[in-house]
Amino acid sequence: MSNRMWGGRFASGPAEIMEEINASIGFDKRLAPQDIRGSLAHVAMLGQAGILPAQDVAAIEAGLKSVRDEIEAGTFVFKRELEDIHMSVESRLTEIVGPAAGRLHTARSRNDQVATDMKLWVRDTLDSLDQQAADLQRALAETALKHAGTVMPGFTHLQSAQPVTFGHHCLAYVEMLARDRGRFRDARARLNECPLGAAALAGTSFPIDRHATAAALGFDRPTANSLDSVADRDFALESLAAASICAVHLSRFAEELVVWTSAQFNFVKLSDGYTTGSSIMPQKRNPDAAELVRAKSGRIIGALTGLLIVMKGLPLAYSKDMQEDKEGTFDALQALSLCLAALTGMVKDLEPNAAVLAQAAGSGYATATDLADWLVRELGLPFRQAHHVTGRLVGAASARGVGLEELSLPEMQEAEPRITDAVYAVLGVANSVASRTSYGGTAPDNVRAQAQGWIARLG
Repeated sequence: MSNRMWGGRFASGPAEIMEEINASIGFDKRLAPQDIRGSLAHVAMLGQAGILPAQDVAAIEAGLKSVRDEIEAGTFVFKRELEDIHMSVESRLTEIVGPAAGRLHTARSRNDQVATDMKLWVRDTLDSLDQQAADLQRALAETALKHAGTVMPGFTHLQSAQPVTFGHHCLAYVEMLARDRGRFRDARARLNECPLGAAALAGTSFPIDRHATAAALGFDRPTANSLDSVADRDFALESLAAASICAVHLSRFAEELVVWTSAQFNFVKLSDGYTTGSSIMPQKRNPDAAELVRAKSGRIIGALTGLLIVMKGLPLAYSKDMQEDKEGTFDALQALSLCLAALTGMVKDLEPNAAVLAQAAGSGYATATDLADWLVRELGLPFRQAHHVTGRLVGAASARGVGLEELSLPEMQEAEPRITDAVYAVLGVANSVASRTSYGGTAPDNVRAQAQGWIARLG
């Protein structure tokens, strides 16, 4: 028996292994809502252009809506032998409306159909991710406002560097997410051209109105080159690239939560809602949600790398290789969505340990730079000389096992005779953070203003 899709060209059906490698219905059924949206726009245009009679258009539209209802109700039967979502929908449509269903495929190909479906799905998903990223920004900004004056150590090389505030640290991720959202929006803007009507690769001889279908589907315009229309997967690559950068940001924050919740740091606490226990060690509270966010970044980056490799050697126009765009894209963007939701929950849930943070903020001679700045500002020392004097004082304090603020004035004056007792005003961590008033600095008033600004912008 000939294959029902290919008709007379093939005398028999596909080999079993061919069906196994070729079928995509197991994963592209996710595109069903987008496929039906595209088909409704296409058949409406065919009717408006006089290519199909009104009765066929009406029957096809009613049939497509019935198929959509079945899919939404979970009663639709996806058949592996029909290969993909496009043929599955068309087959069921034929059962509902009869031969008129065959007219739906006039002036289009599965090549432009799947490109349109994928663009619609990615566009919808980018909109959702943008909103989720905004939700995480809002949670971080609200936490920043609450902890604008909560002092903590700032690190470089994971070594104590200078005191900052917990709110300032949260706002750093707000800024990262703002850039992530910008990349999502940029990717969305570039993908918002409609491939429908490019047909297999060369366009069509039917007098279709591609601008009408583009407008009906919310695209800015139709794609301008039929070859590029069906061969392009830039939109998936760019979206995966934006997702990968965002995932890296989330992973960095997740890593900090893993470190901060350890007994050795004890900077923050997560509730039972975002931690798990051990099957053998009853004392354990493991930050599994944060660890999984950290791990899933690898899957997201891997999806980008995988699709880049799929596309790198393909001649124009469509090749079946491009079927491999779907699983990785679906998985990666779904994983990012889950990570954003999990981190939003963790940010709302976490409780900073202010006393531990304050104690840690003063360790490691974190106010040494403040001392050097005071020497420059008050005594007029060149910074390099001030750096040297401060280094000597840090060495002296370290030898005694005390903080800089515990050195006596005579001890200070051994390194620089002109030092006065006014220096002690800059050595406390609270004074240190309060002094960082430059734009973007960690001074609590700065943090409050920045947090309030973000909360207002985010709504």
